[in-house]
Amino acid sequence: MKIDYLIVGLGIAGLTVAEHLKRKNKNFLVVENESQTSSWVAGGVYNPVILKRFTPVWNAMEQLDYALPFYESLESFFKQKYIYPLEILRIFKSIEEQNNWFSSADHPAMAPYLTTKILPNNSPYISAPLGFGKMNHTGRVNIELLLADYKRELEKRGLIIQATFDYSRIDFDQGEVKYDQICAKRIIFCEGFGLMGNPFFNYLPMQGLKGEVITIKAPNLNLQQLVKSGVFIMPLGEDLYKVGATFNWQDKTNEVSDAGKTELVEKVRDFIKIPFEIIDQKAGIRPTVADRRPLLGKHPMHPELVVFNGLGTRGVMISPLLSKQLIDHLESDLPLPKEADILRFRKRFNP
Repeated sequence: MKIDYLIVGLGIAGLTVAEHLKRKNKNFLVVENESQTSSWVAGGVYNPVILKRFTPVWNAMEQLDYALPFYESLESFFKQKYIYPLEILRIFKSIEEQNNWFSSADHPAMAPYLTTKILPNNSPYISAPLGFGKMNHTGRVNIELLLADYKRELEKRGLIIQATFDYSRIDFDQGEVKYDQICAKRIIFCEGFGLMGNPFFNYLPMQGLKGEVITIKAPNLNLQQLVKSGVFIMPLGEDLYKVGATFNWQDKTNEVSDAGKTELVEKVRDFIKIPFEIIDQKAGIRPTVADRRPLLGKHPMHPELVVFNGLGTRGVMISPLLSKQLIDHLESDLPLPKEADILRFRKRFNP
């Protein structure tokens, strides 16, 4: 079988790559073994601000301007709703935090996103004596539903192979790459933390950060916004809320833990004053990079092999634009954004 591209992995990275290849009428197949769960676990929040420091996300405005129409086009195709605009309220813990918020809101890059008025807390079930800071242009994408719909579409079209990719079966032949009976122009690896097992790209400084989330049921809370304090609580409808997330640098498994559940319960109880029931718990390894920038580009010795990875905690927002830039690079030789190009790590490569 002769195709243009073989994609390894179907998280948010693999999905956006596949969609851009489809739009360019390129032939592709996807190999997926469901070993990486971070995209399925993610809250799907799009947020242009780093709330810990009240600083802008890298290239946030351009990413959002591209991402939302991208997801809207998928809503039209699948006749489903994936995008939910959602206000984010940041609980102020001190007067100093309020001052830092207002200082950031005065910055031109932040002014579109941070309101300059403190919102009072009118809920008897939320502890926020110093009020909230409210964000604009935020929301969530139901990425779990989108991935499920996209996977079914690929299955219907015979474009997905359920298998674990075997790197030892790659052969290079006159500018093409062969994998068993498949001959492709290129293989694009969208493996998330699975990159650590990839002998061609494991020189890249992938760190991996485990995150756990719980889903709770809290009748009478009636929360319509995402509220952020030590953790976030995000409304899902029908009295259900997603609470997350933990940050564990040591554990590199996808298994949920009692420690993770305890941490989330304790932190949400710090500011939610209402009984709740734990409905579900999930875990995944976020594909994070040392310099907090994604990983895009061709292998230094084998340009037929390409990586698209390192989306970290904001894959739903940054993946659509970056995947477009990657495919434009491969098809039209347009430059990659230098902040994301793996050429920045060329000194680490040791053939």
